[in-house]
Amino acid sequence: MKGICADMNTTQRTPTILLFVALALLASACNNAPPATIVAQASPAPTSTLTSTSTLTSTLTSTSTPTPTPTSTVTPTATPSPLPPNPLSVEFMRRQSYPGSDIVIEETLPAGANYNRYIASYKSEGLKIYALLTVPKGEKPATGWPVVIFNHGYIPPAEYRTTERYVAYVDAFARSGYIVVKSDYRGHGKSEGTPSSGSISPDYTIDVLNAISSIKRFRDADPKRIGMWGHSMGGSITLRAMVTISDIKAGDIWAGVVGTYAQQFERWDRRPATIFPSSSPTRRWRDELAAQFGAPQQNPAFWDSITPNAYVRDLSGPVLIQHGTADASVPLEFSETLYQQIKAVGKPVEIYTYPDDDHNIAQNLGVALQRSVAFMDRHVKNAAPAASVR
Repeated sequence: MKGICADMNTTQRTPTILLFVALALLASACNNAPPATIVAQASPAPTSTLTSTSTLTSTLTSTSTPTPTPTSTVTPTATPSPLPPNPLSVEFMRRQSYPGSDIVIEETLPAGANYNRYIASYKSEGLKIYALLTVPKGEKPATGWPVVIFNHGYIPPAEYRTTERYVAYVDAFARSGYIVVKSDYRGHGKSEGTPSSGSISPDYTIDVLNAISSIKRFRDADPKRIGMWGHSMGGSITLRAMVTISDIKAGDIWAGVVGTYAQQFERWDRRPATIFPSSSPTRRWRDELAAQFGAPQQNPAFWDSITPNAYVRDLSGPVLIQHGTADASVPLEFSETLYQQIKAVGKPVEIYTYPDDDHNIAQNLGVALQRSVAFMDRHVKNAAPAASVR
């Protein structure tokens, strides 16, 4: 019985053992399968994706290294074109021509004490410019009468009349044997053209320079004996004309607007608005130039190029300066500065100031006119012929 049982147990265990062996072998086979077969059928491993991204990042880094940009190809196109010369530039004005024209007598006026009076005309830049013309009576000198070009000060162009104002001033020279030409600058009286300013435009100076060329053709004038007188704005015109051409033998400046532009910025910007309003063309012009080129203290080279004060070494003749100390229109400082500038370069200059007198030197008018006539007599009427200074 025991034997049978023992055999039965042995028999029953044998398949079991074989089953376990088979399972073990199967498990072993599964454990030894290549892992790459699973990976190949699965989504790409994250480590593989990161490795690829790292490679791209490295590539981008190397290509994004800054490369110097050649500036030589950009600079020429960025360089601004040279600005045209300013019309007020002294050097520019010297290169221009002022041919004038024949003098035309438009109207005969009542005569003065010992001289004839006319309204005449001439051409300036194609414009017909009128003028008061006086011619001495009597026997004409062999070379013709000496001439005074008379530059009036600022008068509102719409109010200007050829025969009004400056009557006594003109008479002083006319009765002393001078031809006098008082130009009605463009836009004044019946003169053609648009009015401008003596300080911010060369137009009035151009009209005066053409007047000189015109009077040199006039049958009664001595083309080599020409002086110039100027008051206020006319003083600045006189100074500019005398450093532009060499034909003017002497200049007489009364209360002239002859300060440097730096002085004009400083002194006139402090004036009451009723005298020099912020909306005036002169102030607007100065502000625009300052915005473009800088103020006189910032860019003195530019402002010197357009101011005649910087060229006083080239003055065509002696200068007489006269100014009232109580002048409420033009600072006395302007005249004093010009005097020192001319004196510093060794040019002949005189100055007279009149205590408590006004812009027109009204209280000392007789004395001042006598000095003016005597000055012209010395340097124009009776001056010995001299070679041109330029």
